[in-house]
Amino acid sequence: MEQNQVAGSAAQSETAAGPALTDGFHVVIEALKANDIDTIFGLVGIPITDLARLAQAQGLRFIGFRHEQHAANAAAIAGFITQKPGIALTVSAPGFLNGLVALANATVNCFPMILISGSSEREIVDLQQGDYEEMDQLNIAKPFAKASFRVNHIEDIGIGFARAIRAALSGRPGGVYLDLPAKLLAQTMPLEAAKRSLVKVVDPAPRQIPAPDAVARALDVLKGSKRPLILLGKGAAYAQADEAIAALIERSGIPYLPMSMAKGLLPDTHPQSASAARSFVLAQADTVLLIGARLNWLLSHGKGATWGAEEKQWASKRFVQIDIAATEMDSNVPIDAPLVGDIGSCVEALLAAMGGDFARADPSWVNAVAEKKAKNIEKMSASLNANPSPMNFHSALRAIRDVMREHPDVYLVNEGANTLDYARSIIDMAKPRKRLDSGTRGVMGIGMGYAIGAAVTSGKPVVAIEGDSAFGFSGMEVETICRYNLPITTVIFNNNGVYRGTDTNPTGGSDVAPTVFVKGARYDKMIAAFGGIGKHVTTPDELAAAIQEGIRSGHPTLINAVIDERAGTESGRLTNLNPQSGAKKS
Repeated sequence: MEQNQVAGSAAQSETAAGPALTDGFHVVIEALKANDIDTIFGLVGIPITDLARLAQAQGLRFIGFRHEQHAANAAAIAGFITQKPGIALTVSAPGFLNGLVALANATVNCFPMILISGSSEREIVDLQQGDYEEMDQLNIAKPFAKASFRVNHIEDIGIGFARAIRAALSGRPGGVYLDLPAKLLAQTMPLEAAKRSLVKVVDPAPRQIPAPDAVARALDVLKGSKRPLILLGKGAAYAQADEAIAALIERSGIPYLPMSMAKGLLPDTHPQSASAARSFVLAQADTVLLIGARLNWLLSHGKGATWGAEEKQWASKRFVQIDIAATEMDSNVPIDAPLVGDIGSCVEALLAAMGGDFARADPSWVNAVAEKKAKNIEKMSASLNANPSPMNFHSALRAIRDVMREHPDVYLVNEGANTLDYARSIIDMAKPRKRLDSGTRGVMGIGMGYAIGAAVTSGKPVVAIEGDSAFGFSGMEVETICRYNLPITTVIFNNNGVYRGTDTNPTGGSDVAPTVFVKGARYDKMIAAFGGIGKHVTTPDELAAAIQEGIRSGHPTLINAVIDERAGTESGRLTNLNPQSGAKKS
């Protein structure tokens, strides 16, 4: 279909029969443009192909993927980076279900995004009459989204998008589902009335100022501590209150521990960073200030040995928690001083109330943390500086760490089991919101979607560090990377399997073990098939040189990094999550 024939464009001129008309296709595009949304991530098909064509014709950027899950992941991470809802567009039924995984992940990680899907008409779905790709998408989406809406009439498109945008951004951000039945897009209305129906959302995420007595209570708890710790979550990174958070940490002198996607809020080399003494500070701190962080499984729910307590018991610590949602307080342990409001406002209120008489953290505590850091760094350096052949995770990640130090503006995407677990402790970040990884649920398959979302949104280079298993979830998107000539360098840690490639079939049969892949696979040849640059490396020096070349070139690059197939442990470094880990150690 020619673009000048797309989606009812002939209906937009004055005729002798009456006023100019427009259709649902055009009103959807204008609703996005009215709210400064300029990019859509998606995959076309009935009934939304014409919508994508029209979006491109009207000046929006449409990034077409090979699978809807990765398009929606790209939208989600774009939302995290920009504080604007990323937009994902899918077809009905199977396309919607593919995008639903990413929608659920965006919701739990508090990434603002809107999943828009075409759908069958309500009256047919309700009677289960067997329409094309018939599915009750609105109700299916509800448990996995922060909010779900359906627009049935063209005059409601503007308000429908306004509700979706405000829901995605206000309070705790999250994923929103917006259902657009096929019949809606073909509806018409007078053009001037359509313009009046559009809504520009005003202040979608208004500041929420904490109560003065809550601020005073939080400071009293901190003042009474001997061994305080500040714990930064990705909510702190999303807030973009970087200067205020840095000022709070430096004025208080309190050691801080960043969760993985909060790395870089202050440089990981900052003297108050306790990352290299993580186990020590979690167990020894007597007071913890949580800024945009949850006490979820990544922090052992605030209980047990990780926190210096008996199994499943609360730690004998006091907690101050900053969160925009009051319902998040006391979710795992009692919170002594809840501070409810947006992170920027809460941190600024603490700074204002601290005054000049706020005592800095006890030097004996600060020195103890510094000593533990130094010991752990020295211990780790032996592993990092070794040069085994073939490479292991430590030697390969040391090479990447050294390259990334030279390129602090490059985004780092990271997923896998061992690849993720080791990388987040080895690779330092110097700037905020540059590390993008599997997040709260540890979902694999985010790699290429996040990389594409970051590259498209920022225009900056991206390095994606992928386990060979994790890459398999989204690997076909290297064609998308090549199609749009995105500056993404993908590094695949290839050790021939899930966790490692050494398992054997205990029966002696011809089938390989459940964790084993094709030996010696050449992933670098995959990108070459689409016109990208493929590299095959076996040493840290070769790996570093290949990454440098990929970053400098700005062209799609994929590096097949051969790792010792014996390297890696079951479930990465999270062996406690594997019910069989006690039976088989590796």
